[in-house]
Amino acid sequence: MTELLTARLVLRHWRDCDLAPWAAMNADPAVREHLGALLTREQSDASVARFRADFERRGYGWWAVEVQDTGEFVGFAGLDDTEDAMPLTGVEIGWRLARPAWGRGYATEAARAVLAHGFGALGLAGIFAVTTAGNLRSQAVMHRIGMVREPAGDFDDPSAPEGPLRRQVVYRIDGGPGAARPA
Repeated sequence: MTELLTARLVLRHWRDCDLAPWAAMNADPAVREHLGALLTREQSDASVARFRADFERRGYGWWAVEVQDTGEFVGFAGLDDTEDAMPLTGVEIGWRLARPAWGRGYATEAARAVLAHGFGALGLAGIFAVTTAGNLRSQAVMHRIGMVREPAGDFDDPSAPEGPLRRQVVYRIDGGPGAARPA
């Protein structure tokens, strides 16, 4: 499995020692604010099993993110194929960080590395991102990495309950010649 290095981060394969901090993230209401229900330890562990299987099957997916200087696990970032229930097709970029890692530029740094890998090694023509309309922090990251809002693609997530998690906004970036590239 490919590992990605940035100035401060390592995007790497998942280790068993990541399971407890990943579960703690998924049980944190602030981290899950724009994602829905909190996850149990079993649900969280199952998600890591899926991440590992996806990498084995297709060669990309969700990397664990750690801080190079300390070796601390701080979250995940990566690429995923759209689910059948989504009104979009293609490859989606995403990230999720533990609360102590917020505000340090890690999401932007990791996302730039993921985009470079997607356009370079994987040869993707374009990548999109989706978040709730109220998730201004993630939308700011999308903007910083060169993504452009595509309001015509916005949709209501039928699996989300009525309320702030239902409306989803879409951002895209083109990987073709002359396309905007992350700085």
